[in-house]
Amino acid sequence: MTPAAVPQRDPLGWSLAIALAFLALCWHRLGIPSKIYFDEIHYVTAARKLLALTRANPEHPMLGKEAIAAAIALFGDRPLVWRIPSALFGVLGLFAFGRALWWASGRRFAALAGMVLVATGFLWFIQSRIAMLDMVMAGLAMVALWQFAAATRLPARQARWRLAATGLCLGLALGAKWSVAPVAVLPGLTFLALRLKAHGWRCFTRQESGPVPGIPLMEAAFWLGVLPLAVYWLTFLPAFFYAKDAVDPLAPVAWHRYMLQLQDSVVKLHPYRSVWYQWIADWRAIWYLYEPVDGSQRGIVLIGNPFSMLAGLPALLWCLWAGVRRGRSDALACALLYLATLGMWAVSGKPIQFYYHYLLPSTFLMACLALALDALWQRGGRWRWLPLGALAVALGMFAYFYPIISAAKLHHGKTSYVQWMWLRSWR
Repeated sequence: MTPAAVPQRDPLGWSLAIALAFLALCWHRLGIPSKIYFDEIHYVTAARKLLALTRANPEHPMLGKEAIAAAIALFGDRPLVWRIPSALFGVLGLFAFGRALWWASGRRFAALAGMVLVATGFLWFIQSRIAMLDMVMAGLAMVALWQFAAATRLPARQARWRLAATGLCLGLALGAKWSVAPVAVLPGLTFLALRLKAHGWRCFTRQESGPVPGIPLMEAAFWLGVLPLAVYWLTFLPAFFYAKDAVDPLAPVAWHRYMLQLQDSVVKLHPYRSVWYQWIADWRAIWYLYEPVDGSQRGIVLIGNPFSMLAGLPALLWCLWAGVRRGRSDALACALLYLATLGMWAVSGKPIQFYYHYLLPSTFLMACLALALDALWQRGGRWRWLPLGALAVALGMFAYFYPIISAAKLHHGKTSYVQWMWLRSWR
């Protein structure tokens, strides 16, 4: 990883403050709408059945549904409780994202700007307020990247448990949703690629090079390969004890073949379907909610922040250039994470896709934007108004769209949505 030219002070306190502010924002009206909406119908229903050890929603892994079921068991079956896991993992993931960016870059402004951009990018906020699987997956993925980035900076004795934590969190993230698969394989592939580059085929016996000097390749393969797969399969533990049609713990391949068949069987066209190149342009929205509920007309539309999602695209190109030409491995890592998580959907055979699948790619796009803004910030002087202005515009867009992404009261009845519909494709 690329350290800052001059050692900078760890922004831990400010990172905590941003995460807590995001928690407060998520918690406000978290119980509204006071009924199931959008895809909650699948996952809340599955969580209820899971408490009775009954099979439901078998096409997806189980950890996200287990988190909802645990919340219901602890605090009762009501809308606020269904959404607590998403909110908590959203906050944890936002904090972990900032820590990962700090450990990867050593740049204070980049870490804090990245957190602000993700928090105000719409997708992370909206998905943190709905009982779906995405935030359990994304939150744990960010913790895994935090631990891996920290491991690359620390001596072997301290890095070892960080690698173990990386593997644990990658397995758990995969156990929530398969969308994290590209993130799950990249740490191990990075370790292998850097050792091969340094030592060729002697990499199996040499351990003095990066990314974590002192850790043998075979040990890294255990932490970053074997452990995640074992943890992932253990997340299916309740399914081994279903009262009917229990999953065979000794037949993971057969069960996953069945899950893939279910995934591919959904071919009926959906009005909100979209494809990856529409996500890049912030072209296609999803209406999670738009109806009179809880005493007022309310709405939740899933789109990306119109400023930061587009500003991130030239920042992505800058990160690729800085990574290749200037040796900025932090910038290159963020760009590759974006391309890998988006590329999965570009080549995926899944027939029906939605904009919420852009959650992980958009998060890494915000990391690219944060690093590009930090490069301007480091120039000092009059250049600093550009990154500050960009953050101000992102915050302003979030504030402007806040009523239509947070189920706030809309005061102009059924036509209230028109105010925010800048594109016909958002309607």
